[in-house]
Amino acid sequence: MVVVGGSSQIRHFLLPRLVNAGYPVTVFTRGEHASNPDVRWVTASHDGLGDAIVALGHCPTLIWLAPLPALPALFDKLVDAGVQRVIAFGTTSRFYKGAASSSRDRDLATRMACAEEALGVACADAGVAITLFRPTLVYGCGMDENVMFIASTIRRFGFFPVVGGGAGLRQPVHADDLAAACLSALERPESFGKAYNLSGGSTLSYRDMVVAIFKAMGRTPRIVDVPVPLLRFAIRCARLLPGLGYLSADMADRISRDLCFEHGDAVRDLGYAPRAFTLDSLALGARA
Repeated sequence: MVVVGGSSQIRHFLLPRLVNAGYPVTVFTRGEHASNPDVRWVTASHDGLGDAIVALGHCPTLIWLAPLPALPALFDKLVDAGVQRVIAFGTTSRFYKGAASSSRDRDLATRMACAEEALGVACADAGVAITLFRPTLVYGCGMDENVMFIASTIRRFGFFPVVGGGAGLRQPVHADDLAAACLSALERPESFGKAYNLSGGSTLSYRDMVVAIFKAMGRTPRIVDVPVPLLRFAIRCARLLPGLGYLSADMADRISRDLCFEHGDAVRDLGYAPRAFTLDSLALGARA
């Protein structure tokens, strides 16, 4: 079992599940990694990743947690390594960021869509069984760009700004539920050659999500309604701060939009059962 994307928050929950299920696991990562005697860690750059996987010998199963657009270019190497089963992660944002004003967001949506198409064709041609997961807003161990942004803003300023009353609906999905979906898909032929949108077990407004984060932090909710132009300006300023370069002014516009996706097909094929929106200290950024 090869896992690529050692810095992914899904990895935090996936590796213990794989080990407990008896799978021998090799993880490829570009940076530092956790200490785990039951997992083999290999440090490899993106350029050398394909050759490093081939060097392992026969690798029938790959779980890809790294950015999806990087996968198609490595596909021939994976076939050389004997990969017959692939589980990979994209994102539901490919369906709505294509209309964003940010060129970065539009480019991401385009690259995600192209990667999905290329992988589908390549896997069909090579007889590789692929299952693609597109999660919604992922959280769970303090490494995401949504819950953690809200929590960090609350810690820094004591309030959180929203537009339009924060009425847009969200379905936050816990990274451990995505890890569980990986285990379910490994041996289920009904998932071969399919793509699944994986949303969380709660559908709540953006404002209610912010309120839940306040309460989980032990704070009284202080939400400030602001005009869209002002919030867009604030986000552009925040991008200048360390660690917040991923922010986009389009985030202000999306606060009032419903970003919901059905996951009934995953329930049918995988027994997918996501939890309700639940926040513990780890999800809010605490480290064990």
